[in-house]
Amino acid sequence: MYAREHTDGRDAPSRAGCCPLYHEAVELVGRRWTGAILRVLMDGPMRFSQIAHSVPELSDRLLSERMKELEARGIVDRTVHPGPPVKVEYSLSVMGRELEPALYELQRWARRWLADRVSTRI
Repeated sequence: MYAREHTDGRDAPSRAGCCPLYHEAVELVGRRWTGAILRVLMDGPMRFSQIAHSVPELSDRLLSERMKELEARGIVDRTVHPGPPVKVEYSLSVMGRELEPALYELQRWARRWLADRVSTRI
């Protein structure tokens, strides 16, 4: 995207710098395993063990860390259902749900452009 700068009395296109909010969003969603966690939560609320099962290479320690980060940032809601046994579910918050169109587009892009590369590495 180009920004307009006013120089010499004329409008000239120049490259806009990277928006710090965009950079923060990309870093947040692009953290290791975060995109995969968000993708599985797009299907609906899940318990910790269900998320772990859906993303099998992810360790419980790292999953716990990511879930705490996502909850602290307001992207994931944690709901405790009284027991016995106590049941904890995670779901995308309103903010997290607003990421869905972007994540679906990223998934579509990956299937279009990366599918051949992944199949040749297997």
